[in-house]
Amino acid sequence: MRADAKKNYEHLLAVARDVVSKHGADASMRDISRRADVGLATLLRHFPTREALFEALVRTDLDALTRRAAELEASTSPDEALSSWLREWVALTQSYRGVVALMAAAHTNPDSALYVSCAAVHSASARLLLRGQTEGTARTDMTGDDLFGLMSALGWLVDLPSFAPRAGHLAHIVASAILPNLASSNVKKAKKAT
Repeated sequence: MRADAKKNYEHLLAVARDVVSKHGADASMRDISRRADVGLATLLRHFPTREALFEALVRTDLDALTRRAAELEASTSPDEALSSWLREWVALTQSYRGVVALMAAAHTNPDSALYVSCAAVHSASARLLLRGQTEGTARTDMTGDDLFGLMSALGWLVDLPSFAPRAGHLAHIVASAILPNLASSNVKKAKKAT
């Protein structure tokens, strides 16, 4: 990509990130192009669909989250790895209002611009779950698909203004449901505190 084209591309992404942070996934492509001071055709040349735009916006974050899963696998206990992963997932979903619905739909659609990034997150979460199951700390009656579904539901829930302030607590509840040892250690901590 030429330097000027790269600069324009990055300018469009910066404007889109700002508009999406204010208006969520339903942000108007026309509004983004207007605020970027380019024609709609220019925006659509770079991002032919809304999914393509969101894929470009979240790709870096999703790639970082996927790399983080590998770090967690190597450096922490299975319980802490999965619990941290859920907290970091929630933080990501709160950065892009409405993107969870796009991702949930894209993860089984190879034609979606978001498919590759979603598949990587799905695979990383499944590995973290399998590690916990292998070590005997995670429920064995669930699959990576179940975990991705729970992550999507959690992301959608904390996207709602009434639940956003409780995001960390809700992530902990989901983690405790998946990791029974995590739930029982919290009960012991609570009893010691009283």
